[in-house]
Amino acid sequence: MSTPASLDSVRDYWNRRPCNLRHGTAEVGTREYFDQVEARKYMVEPHIPAFSEFEKWKGKKVLEIGCGLGTAAVSFARAGADYSAVELSDESLKLARKRFEVYGLKGRFYSGNAEELSKVVPVETYDLVYSFGVIHHAPHPEKIVAEVRKFMGPQSEFRLMLYARNSWKNILIEAGFDQPEAQSGCPIAFTYTHDEVRKLMQGFTITDIRQEHIFPYIVEKYVKYEYELQPWFKAMPKEMFRALEQALGWHTLITAKLIS
Repeated sequence: MSTPASLDSVRDYWNRRPCNLRHGTAEVGTREYFDQVEARKYMVEPHIPAFSEFEKWKGKKVLEIGCGLGTAAVSFARAGADYSAVELSDESLKLARKRFEVYGLKGRFYSGNAEELSKVVPVETYDLVYSFGVIHHAPHPEKIVAEVRKFMGPQSEFRLMLYARNSWKNILIEAGFDQPEAQSGCPIAFTYTHDEVRKLMQGFTITDIRQEHIFPYIVEKYVKYEYELQPWFKAMPKEMFRALEQALGWHTLITAKLIS
C-alpha cells in the first residue's frame, strides 16, 4: 500500500469487527467464549506461545501494543507478569477489560494511538514491549517503533510480529486469491522483507528474526469450525510443510534490544 489510510479508518475497521471476534461460538463476553477464543487462537497459530514465552515474564513488567481481545494479555497476566496494554479499538479494549474481569486478573489498559505512545501511557521502563500483528496496520509504523524506545532500558526486549513480504500468503494476495485479514477491506496491512524490517527497527539490534505460519485450512470449512486441510497441504509430509512455513511464513517474528 503506497498511500496510508487515515487513523480513523483503521480504528473504525477494527471497531466493526475486532480481530478474532469469531474465534468463539458461545455468548460473547462469557468465560466459555473467552476459553474458545484462546483455544482456537493457539491451535491455529501454535508458534505464538513459544515466541512469547509467557512464563519468562513472571514478576516482570510487560507492555503490549495492540492487545485486541486480550488473548496474549491473559496469558501474560496468568503467568504473573505486571501487565499493561494500549489499544486503538474501543470495542476490542472493552472485551479485553471484560476478559480480565471474568478471569479475576489485574492489568492496566490504555485507549489510544500507539504512534503517540508516550502521550497515552506513562513513560517508564518495561522488561518486555510486545506487539503481535499490530504495528503493520498503523499509518506510520516507524513512529510506533520510535516511541517504543522510550519505554525500554538496556536489558529490555522488544518482541513483535510483522507480516512478511516474501511469504506464501502474500503471493496469493498479490495474485488476487487471498486478502490480509479474515474480513475484507482492511485499510492498511504493510508487509516487510527482512531488510525492510532492519530499516524500520532503527535504534535496535535485532537478536532474532524468522518466519512462521502458513494457514493450511479450507476457509469455507474453517469459518464453520471444521478443520480440513487444503488438499495440497494434506498431501504434503509434515516435515515439508514445516520447511515451507520457515521459508515462506506470513509472520515475521522479531526479537530486538536497544543498541547499547
